[in-house]
Amino acid sequence: MTFDLWLALLCAVLFSAGALLVKRANQLGVGPWETTLVSNLTTALGLMALWPMGGQIPSWSLWWQPAVVAVSFIAGQAFVFLAYHRGDVSVATPVLGVKIVLVAVFTTLIGGDHLPWQLWLGAVLSTLAVVLLNRTDRAPASGKAGMTVALAVGCALFFALFDALVQNWGPAWGAGRFLPVMMLMVAVLSLVAHPFFGGGMPRLKGGGAAWLWSGTGLIALQSTIFVAAIVVYKNAAPANVIFSSRGLWTVALVGLAGRWFQSSEQHAGGAVLRWRLIGAVVMMSAIALVMFGKR
Repeated sequence: MTFDLWLALLCAVLFSAGALLVKRANQLGVGPWETTLVSNLTTALGLMALWPMGGQIPSWSLWWQPAVVAVSFIAGQAFVFLAYHRGDVSVATPVLGVKIVLVAVFTTLIGGDHLPWQLWLGAVLSTLAVVLLNRTDRAPASGKAGMTVALAVGCALFFALFDALVQNWGPAWGAGRFLPVMMLMVAVLSLVAHPFFGGGMPRLKGGGAAWLWSGTGLIALQSTIFVAAIVVYKNAAPANVIFSSRGLWTVALVGLAGRWFQSSEQHAGGAVLRWRLIGAVVMMSAIALVMFGKR
């Protein structure tokens, strides 16, 4: 297993912990638009730390490249928060696993990569694992399933495009230039858009603020590590297969520390736990395939 894939595994664990912290902040009254804005600002600060890695601006005429990637990032976030806020989480979360396959497709179409069969099979298995890990006993509310699937697929598409474009355009700039410039654009666009969608600037006071800043801080850290590794190692597709294990780590964290997060998921029924166990086995199979298969 190469160093960049170990980094992807670390990012999966960091993301899982951050997501549970953010979920607790939402339970304490922090809204989705406030979460989006704070997450973008903290991620922008994290990626600015990559500036010493160096790089160059190939040409001022190429500033459209980080702009396109920034729009892809914001669009992906908008779709995922709309899917969770207006749709059914039990439908949206499994569908987001489609991103793993889409990354493999985009990297092939955009970058001309020739991906081995082990990676394609690993992508399919990890997508299946995400579905199994998010099985619930409750049926989704009627009338929302179709909308939720559409929003979640939109999110997966934009985030997969984001990863593929970073891998394709980032090396010419260097990790220390492309990523900070792109994320600075994301932060500026988020600040401009928030008053229109969030009802004014956020007021992050009370018990939810500490949970939100802690969670978005971990998510920003893993984002910085993950996208930097994509630019440096140009290995987006297998990295996403490993990163998809975040579903497994989330289950583990809920089981070990769900009471601390005040999560109700630790009380899931026996049928749900059995599906999650099967999903964990499938996920480990996908990771092992990418780790030890010929690449």
